[in-house]
Amino acid sequence: MAQNSSIEWTDHTFNPWWGCSKVSPACLHCYAETWAKRVGQKIWGVQSPRRLFGTAHWDEPVRWDAEAEASGIRRRVFCASMADVFESRSELTDEREKLWTLVETTPSLDWLLLTKRPQNTFRFAPWSDEWPNNVWVGTTVENQHWAEIRLPQLLAVPAERRFLSCEPLLGPLDLRQWTSDRGKNLYPIDWVIAGGESGPKARAMLPGWARDLRDQCRSAGIPFHFKQWGHWAPAQKGSEGATEFWDAVEGKLIKMVPLGKKPAGRFLDGKTWNQVPRAA
Repeated sequence: MAQNSSIEWTDHTFNPWWGCSKVSPACLHCYAETWAKRVGQKIWGVQSPRRLFGTAHWDEPVRWDAEAEASGIRRRVFCASMADVFESRSELTDEREKLWTLVETTPSLDWLLLTKRPQNTFRFAPWSDEWPNNVWVGTTVENQHWAEIRLPQLLAVPAERRFLSCEPLLGPLDLRQWTSDRGKNLYPIDWVIAGGESGPKARAMLPGWARDLRDQCRSAGIPFHFKQWGHWAPAQKGSEGATEFWDAVEGKLIKMVPLGKKPAGRFLDGKTWNQVPRAA
């Protein structure tokens, strides 16, 4: 949990529990698993227990809500960076019920529920047609294969906002079938977050993938947030240690260098992209 989160697209982070299991290529180098191991928590995988929390932990968002109401400024809460709220495990039933109650009793907070399991949304969320207007539901979309699987499930959810976390972006993405008239029977995509993978074993995100995704969002009027290049960044003139990758979107070889997250930065074509959809 973190007040004033360092994650660029949220204000706070709240974890109702810690722990998860891997379900797709985006999970390969999971930062949350790495962090849990670093602090001695054996909570990853199907057979491992989940770390639960006490009353003091659950009271924190109530305080954030009071502060947001007093200031007149809504705050976004990312839930959950160290777990998946729609993971199917029997010991999480009571914790999930506590979460839904917390969401409903903190109306000055916009709750961003990010999942890699959108197929479980209706199974576990207590709302069907009438969702609270402070709930945003998102799913991870790392490549086209997972877009085809997860987006129809996400875009069937009548939440206030639906968003995509294309991080780590592992390949080119074509969202046009969901932003054109062919997606008219589904709810719209309201926000796209994109970024590369961090860490020494990271897979490179190529510039053409990020630019094309940005341009699709601009054409469709979807707010676009570019979070980071990650470990790899486009090589500048004279860069040492560059590796060449074939960028099919741009149709040419691209040189990338392993700089690390902070030096690589988050400029895309010379500017930052910090767009966020308007709250309810």
